[in-house]
Amino acid sequence: MTTYDERASLTDLTATVERVRSSVEGVIEGKPEVVRLSLTVLLAEGHLLIEDVPGVGKTMLAKALARSIDCSVRRIQFTPDLLPSDITGVSIWDQQRRDFEFKPGAIFAQIVIGDEINRASPKTQSALLESMEERQVTMDGQTYELPSPFMVVATQNPVEMEGTYPLPEAQRDRFMARVSIGYPSPEAELRMLDVHGGVSPLDDLQPVAHAHEILKLIEAVRGVHVAESIQRYAVDLVSATRTHPDLRLGASPRATLHLLRAAKASAALSGRDYALPDDVQNLAVAVLAHRLLPTAQAQLNRRTSEQVVEEIIQRTPVPAGPQPQRGFGLGNGAQAYGQQPPRRLG
Repeated sequence: MTTYDERASLTDLTATVERVRSSVEGVIEGKPEVVRLSLTVLLAEGHLLIEDVPGVGKTMLAKALARSIDCSVRRIQFTPDLLPSDITGVSIWDQQRRDFEFKPGAIFAQIVIGDEINRASPKTQSALLESMEERQVTMDGQTYELPSPFMVVATQNPVEMEGTYPLPEAQRDRFMARVSIGYPSPEAELRMLDVHGGVSPLDDLQPVAHAHEILKLIEAVRGVHVAESIQRYAVDLVSATRTHPDLRLGASPRATLHLLRAAKASAALSGRDYALPDDVQNLAVAVLAHRLLPTAQAQLNRRTSEQVVEEIIQRTPVPAGPQPQRGFGLGNGAQAYGQQPPRRLG
């Protein structure tokens, strides 16, 4: 068990994350909010789904994040003929030992890049379910633990594009957050031409953090304090998705847990040892929207899950007042919370 003295301090976290952030932003031009969300998911022990049209840097972001950390990395190119055993591994008969020997698949890495995950069949996609939730693989009655830290960074094209399959609900629910990169601004695109025009910036990208540092930072994030009122606020937001008339499937209890963990990581990235309602608000769309299924009528009215979550945020009362106790680092969390009341979005 990790003790307080073994945890990274907030100062250590800020310095390490700043190095990783600068490294990734050197590759992904003009998208600081996307890079921040990626780091938030990493420190919150979650998995990231990157959805957007081809050519905007989905795979580049995943590779840049993986190469910035000195850990094992595997890349899986999802295709219609990919088999579940290509991901998890397979047992092969060993003639000398006269027994089956397990050959680990590509999932046995600390950061796994799943490229175009929705081009594989749902049967193959489901091979990731146990690994993403329980961080293990069960094969022929044997359970094999996955390394730590463990993170799946998957990219997918919009479902409307040719040759894609929608992710099963259980699969989407295991991704902590979904992010869309979007097209760069003209200025960022001009800088991209200068930087990427001659050689890929990934070629010179070197690790700026070690896996053991990331594990310490994850322990630090676990120690971020979340007041009971903010926990209840997160529950209220998620519960509202289950009764909204425009949704036929709301968010699960796992979504509530993911939202809370992401809020703690966001607070730590901001140099705080306590979470604010703002941390929950700012992450609600990224954490909840991809898990929701709009009704047929809502789809006819072109109502998106993101719009529904924004509406829920506007309607849900925000907790007010100072936190009753401190976290583990700064020592003045309650005072700071009282001086900076939460804001309403919009």
